[in-house]
Amino acid sequence: MAKPKVAFYWAASCGGCEITVTELGMKLVEVGDLVDIVLWPCLMDFKYSDVEAMADKEIDVCFFNGAIRTSENEHLAKMLRAKSKTMVAFGACSHMGGIPGLANNYDKESIFERVYDTSPSLDNSAGTRPGISTKMPEGEIVLPSFYEQVKTLDQTVEVDYYLPGCPPVAEQVGAVLGVILEGKLPEPGAVIGVGKKTNCDECERTKRSNGHVRIKAFKRPHEILADPEVCFLEQGLICAGPATRAGCGLPCIQGNMPCRGCYGPPEGVEDQGAKMLGAIAAVIDAKTTEDVERVMDTIVDPLGTYYRFNLPDSILSELKYGNGNGKQ
Repeated sequence: MAKPKVAFYWAASCGGCEITVTELGMKLVEVGDLVDIVLWPCLMDFKYSDVEAMADKEIDVCFFNGAIRTSENEHLAKMLRAKSKTMVAFGACSHMGGIPGLANNYDKESIFERVYDTSPSLDNSAGTRPGISTKMPEGEIVLPSFYEQVKTLDQTVEVDYYLPGCPPVAEQVGAVLGVILEGKLPEPGAVIGVGKKTNCDECERTKRSNGHVRIKAFKRPHEILADPEVCFLEQGLICAGPATRAGCGLPCIQGNMPCRGCYGPPEGVEDQGAKMLGAIAAVIDAKTTEDVERVMDTIVDPLGTYYRFNLPDSILSELKYGNGNGKQ
């Protein structure tokens, strides 16, 4: 019997999802004995033409990590969707837009101006900007188009399953690979390898106030020495645990760092940022509008705090781009 064919692809992301796959260690070797990896540009020499030559649906499972930022990202997403029976949005960037998606707070020209004109570490007195194509003696050099908007994978192609995390923890990836090889995947559209509760539900830190905490000001993690036994919110540290799906095993919290929300919203929550904002509003010490403004002003970068990983997948993005959030 032929081995199942598996593909891994890396679009607009940091590469952490690729690293977490390698962290499977010897399990990856075992997986390699059970599947035929037909595309993994991060580790092996593959050409796009090799995949283009494949028959439609020849790939059994494609793990696609990274958001859609450029025309190349979109082209590969559509090509791999056509070639794959099952498409998995692998990691926070393909799932919700991730850190690259925070660029949706700006337009393309503002980003180019910062990167090529005003960045303190850059000397670009010539005012050079990248062009889509340049003719050289050897031929034409073509670069991908940089899109105005960062999109999630399912705003570009149909996605069968979502495997969240920034990056997903190795144990989760191993478990999901096992489920796929056993043919025990749930109905399409499911978020796989996660729990049904929130990180807050699974966290064992002490809540000394019995739900009646009142915060007068929020601090950043480097500004205080956090008590490793006490709820972060009770210490005035913003923790996304109340608005984040469980399944990671709480490595950040166990390392005495607040949850940042990379596993996305729990089931039934449409907008993770709005959910987090509600959790923050419930703990602040405020009786007047001025009190609310005073406390909220202590939060550095509110947008990056509430929507760190999911701005392209948010109601805010839908309102800005007016395209039903762009989902297929």
